[in-house]
Amino acid sequence: MKPYFHYQQDKFFVEGVSLAEIASRFGTPVYVYSRAALTDAFMQYATALKGREHLICFAVKSNPNLSILRLFASLGAGFDIVSGGELQRVLAAGGEADKIVFSGVGKSEAEMRLALDAGILCFNVESEAELLCLNSVAASMGKIAPISFRVNPNVDAKTHPYISTGLKQSKFGVAYTDALALYRKAGDMPHLRVTGMDCHIGSQLTESSPFIAATEKVLQLVDTLAREGIKLEHLDLGGGLGIRYKDETPPSIAEYAKDLLAALAGRAEKLIVEPGRVLVGNAGVLLAKVEYLKPGEEKHFAIVDAAMNDLMRPALYDAYHGILPVLHREGAARQYEVVGPVCESGDFLGHARDLTVEQGDVLAIMSAGAYGMSMSSNYNTRPRAAEVMVDGEKMSLIRERETVEQLFAAEKKYL
Repeated sequence: MKPYFHYQQDKFFVEGVSLAEIASRFGTPVYVYSRAALTDAFMQYATALKGREHLICFAVKSNPNLSILRLFASLGAGFDIVSGGELQRVLAAGGEADKIVFSGVGKSEAEMRLALDAGILCFNVESEAELLCLNSVAASMGKIAPISFRVNPNVDAKTHPYISTGLKQSKFGVAYTDALALYRKAGDMPHLRVTGMDCHIGSQLTESSPFIAATEKVLQLVDTLAREGIKLEHLDLGGGLGIRYKDETPPSIAEYAKDLLAALAGRAEKLIVEPGRVLVGNAGVLLAKVEYLKPGEEKHFAIVDAAMNDLMRPALYDAYHGILPVLHREGAARQYEVVGPVCESGDFLGHARDLTVEQGDVLAIMSAGAYGMSMSSNYNTRPRAAEVMVDGEKMSLIRERETVEQLFAAEKKYL
């Protein structure tokens, strides 16, 4: 991906706009996205899969901002959702219902009804109990639900255990050994139509081999089904391709697609993929102002106005995000713990970072476009950040900063 975030004469820019100018105009903390970076990442996928019937379903959970969803919809994207709320977001953003796949282990009857009314492409079913419920709901509506099973291939994704989803001890999917019987059962249900097979083994994968191992196991099952007369229309091989946060070396989108297409050579089924992080992760940063510099006997602290409620990944996963000053200063660097104001010892954004900063400076927390704003909360009654999209030399607010009054408005009438 091109360097959409770059220094120019000691100032940090996104495309043609100074991040310092964004912080001054919209305040901090604020999420900032590059429209060009988002578009480039999606088009890398589209180009890599060109010539093969496919659908790129953006994983909404990674960043559900309506403007980002609308951008991907305009580029031809489908969407991978995991809740009724995400379904309503996609539709509000102009996404097409017949390009939506619905994943998740706990779909409620209400969510099933919403999706059936909308006419989504497919439900990725994750248990026998869900299968029975969906058939019943569809029957009550006089509809036929298109389904695939999310099959758990018991392949180690070699990633953080919290985001590894393909092992047999995972809550996700149906066991590989149970899948054949479940497909047979689904085929006999009057209000279900079997259309495909789904497999997703985890997130932030940094090598192709787990993808290919999972694909090969899935294809064995697809062929077994075909011999029984159950022919599938599509193969949904999930997402999970990683990005570079620090020194990771994940395959490029083109390399990943080449390996995947090679494994699918000679197959007629439509290919569905569900990228999330790889489309948005490095297209966004979080800007935070240094409120105080606090020296200590063993550690020095840069206390910023963003916190674990704004960016949960460091506290939740001990995840690394690069931290860079928006204005480059001359002088000796000092090692800081970059922490927020939330009343938790786990409220940190970065450990042991060498920075040349002063009170009032703005820092850019890098690679924050995925699972940043989408996982943010109002812990400590902190309003969630604003979001800004940059397009060339234009900056646009795409989500207003919350106010404290909004946070307790639903409670106030009960006083």
